[in-house]
Amino acid sequence: MQKDAYTLILEAIDSGVYRPGDRLVEAELAERFGVSRTPVREALQRLETQSMLARDGRSLIVASLDHNQLAELYVVRAELEGLAARLAAKHATPEEVKVLADLIDADRAHLGDPVALSRANRRFHKQIHLASHNRYLVQQLDLVHRSMALLATTSLAAEGRGETALAEHAAIVQAIAAGNGDAAQAALRAHISKAFETRLKLDAGAQRSIGDR
Repeated sequence: MQKDAYTLILEAIDSGVYRPGDRLVEAELAERFGVSRTPVREALQRLETQSMLARDGRSLIVASLDHNQLAELYVVRAELEGLAARLAAKHATPEEVKVLADLIDADRAHLGDPVALSRANRRFHKQIHLASHNRYLVQQLDLVHRSMALLATTSLAAEGRGETALAEHAAIVQAIAAGNGDAAQAALRAHISKAFETRLKLDAGAQRSIGDR
């Protein structure tokens, strides 16, 4: 199935082709994706409405999140992801649990490569969302993870975070496999909390580096 302009632009933002602050030009996007300018224009308007893009004068740029927006996003993410883990503990099939465990094993090959590990991390979390077997929750989590694309860096870039994150993933899967909803929810919420803490430390370090110039 051919992807529409909206999906193509969204995927480009999500994969880091376009990063927060980058200007999006209608003609350039149409040429890049091989589509006409009308669907690109409509896609840009839709993305602006969804706060994925922001106005900078007459130009549209990829939006960025300030500290408060970041905190709000992680609060919502922790609650929704925790609920997904709780439901997965109740509804996940043995095959879905096996896929989650296999993903952790496969993701060890990406340690040392934050970009690849970030993509693998999204796959893992998406699999938990699907294992919840709640379509409305999956839709809401898709919106949350869409906003996560507005973060310029991944918390997995922090030294040692990759190994720790995979250990946290293993604890989540163990709880889901045991059918323990309370433990699965707590493990996933703790995982998100640790990711947020790591991101705050990364951001603080970046600001300190700027100040030291």
